[in-house]
Amino acid sequence: MIALKRLPAKPWIWSFGGAALAYAAAVSFTGGRGAGPMVTAALSLATFSVLAGLAQLFVISLGPGNVDLSLPANIGLASAVAMKVMDGSDALIPLGIAAALGTGITIGVVNYVFIWALRIPPIIATLSASFIIESADISYGRGLQIKPPPDFAAFAGQQVAGIPYLALLTLVLTILAAIVLQRMAYGRSVLAIGQNSRAAWLAGIAVERIRCVTYILSGALGGLNGALLAGYFRGASIDLGNEYLLTSIAVVVIGGTSVAGGKSNVPGLWGAALFLVVLQIMLNTFGVNAGARLITTGLVIIAVITASGGRQMPR
Repeated sequence: MIALKRLPAKPWIWSFGGAALAYAAAVSFTGGRGAGPMVTAALSLATFSVLAGLAQLFVISLGPGNVDLSLPANIGLASAVAMKVMDGSDALIPLGIAAALGTGITIGVVNYVFIWALRIPPIIATLSASFIIESADISYGRGLQIKPPPDFAAFAGQQVAGIPYLALLTLVLTILAAIVLQRMAYGRSVLAIGQNSRAAWLAGIAVERIRCVTYILSGALGGLNGALLAGYFRGASIDLGNEYLLTSIAVVVIGGTSVAGGKSNVPGLWGAALFLVVLQIMLNTFGVNAGARLITTGLVIIAVITASGGRQMPR
């Protein structure tokens, strides 16, 4: 009973509440038609936002100024690499996934090298890296017409009881991420660095090593996201990750993670991702044009962040 009374004070509960209200409005407008498929579609699309948000969450938890702006370019390049390596063959699916992960890991290493060697802010380093990655993507992936292997495409679209397999896979990953952040030395080190990097260093934490691992982890999750997106949308594209720059940051902040670092909220990623996706579905159901949808979504994001106490002063 006490836990229920404390629930409204949780920042992430607002995002789940917003998703529920948007869903109810859309279902009411259609008279209940398509209620089930709407849930399935929302879970499918939210999956990719959660994966992108998960990558961004680890980086943002490192503290102010830490953000991975190379994520969209990473997704686009990894999708092209995965599809080219798989070459439409079911037997090459594991190798294609490994290639996408390898691409993301390489990008994560490059990001950290820029930050460490050049001594420039992460936001500048990852933005610079994104231009290089996009150039590689254009030369490597432009005009790529390779479709995903039949089994991979089938997996990306399959569901059980209306719940997509991809959503279940991502749920497992988010549970593991929550355990890592709250129960393992690496995760606690990330949060300690986000709270006070100098204090963390004085306490014996290998700050630079943890930062390096975190940017590599973000790159790997971006690479995996690229491969799964290519399977879901039946092909790679250099523009596949474009929408996940602001979305990945929005789901982290709306989900209750502090932009000042040192505080993360993994469950909130799901609420925030579902809220943003269902909001788009609702506006589309109402017949709102694309421009108005973008404006409305932006205003609602600001309102939800404000209501959930997302405006926090950096430490």
